[in-house]
Amino acid sequence: MLIVQNIIANKEAYIKALTKRNFDAAAVLEEIIGLDESRRATQTKLDNTLADSNKFSKEIGMLFKNGEQQKANLLKEKTAQLKDSSKQLSTELTDIQEKLIQLLYTIPNVPHDSVPNGQSDEDNEEIFREGDIPVLEEGALPHWELAKKYDIIDFELGVKITGAGFPVYKGKGARLQRALISYFLDKNTDAGYKEFQVPHLVNEASGYGTGQLPDKEGQMYHVTGDDLYLIPTAEVPVTNMFRDELLQESDLPICCTGYTPCFRREAGSYGAHVRGLNRLHQFDKVEIVRIEKPENSYNALDGMVDHIKSILNDLQLPYRILRLCGGDIGFTAALTFDFEVFSTAQDRWLEISSVSNFESYQANRLKLRFKDAKGKNQLAHTLNGSSLALPRVLAGILENYQTPKGIKIPEVLVPYCGFEYID
Repeated sequence: MLIVQNIIANKEAYIKALTKRNFDAAAVLEEIIGLDESRRATQTKLDNTLADSNKFSKEIGMLFKNGEQQKANLLKEKTAQLKDSSKQLSTELTDIQEKLIQLLYTIPNVPHDSVPNGQSDEDNEEIFREGDIPVLEEGALPHWELAKKYDIIDFELGVKITGAGFPVYKGKGARLQRALISYFLDKNTDAGYKEFQVPHLVNEASGYGTGQLPDKEGQMYHVTGDDLYLIPTAEVPVTNMFRDELLQESDLPICCTGYTPCFRREAGSYGAHVRGLNRLHQFDKVEIVRIEKPENSYNALDGMVDHIKSILNDLQLPYRILRLCGGDIGFTAALTFDFEVFSTAQDRWLEISSVSNFESYQANRLKLRFKDAKGKNQLAHTLNGSSLALPRVLAGILENYQTPKGIKIPEVLVPYCGFEYID
């Protein structure tokens, strides 16, 4: 969430910047500033009341010691009144702070200056493209038909077991899936990211910490009996490992990677573009997360983009990079780059990675700080990226690598798969 002191100092600039998101922040920022004034005034009253109460308590002891019981009893009455006042002020302060937090939760991150204006994904800015789109032979099939032809993914069996959006990978399809996970993790650890295995369920505090709650509550699976949430991405548990931590400057940067299944309700997703692997309720993803000093975070973002480029270059898939516009960027991000692979059989681009800098937005929720060289506590910057989300990468491989002989396995994956073709 945004920092209140920054809102007070930069109110007009924030209002203007948030219009890029088509978000009218004027009224809510004014309300936050008013609540903060009330908070500070109430805190001052509470501090003064407690100070007077402590002062009188000491005087009461001295008066009793000196035999001045009447004066002592009068002060005791005042002290009792002050204690009642302090309880009331404490309750008022808690209420104000809760209202303030709830309002802050409703405001998205301020977009970086480089974020383009726009209303939707149609206004995203293409900044890079790599690879030639293959020319497939006549009769080329989309991945859901290839999956059936080679018996490697069974969508109907997933419906029988659970429901739509929960595919079953079989035989060489399962092995290719496992190969991609291993290759992505090896690529990330070779680049200096430390691997973690994390829980697939998180508590409410973790959901609020990275900003999935309350913004995306309707998209998360909620285990109501235990008040836990199935994770929509490894970003949530990995980043929350550092919640309420005070790091040393020498600890930074912290670079993490992890594989998890991901669970998303994807409510309201219908139509031809969600067929097959294009949009699932359960899917596998390998994630990278970085904790950085503020002055280094945008260099780190560039490094993450280059790292994901290298993965897609290894896979030899045609891809492009988009800078997301204000109308499409995620709630918590200051700047996001999306990677898309081209699906030749579907004749469309498929998103396979988002790489974002959240600046201090998540860290403020997480209370994730570091002690700088001057001994001052500062909020860290957090970043994350998919490297990569498997379903659409797999769809791209199946469709772009199909041949009359079968589906050729990208050369970099052959040692992981143990075979060169799905036939």
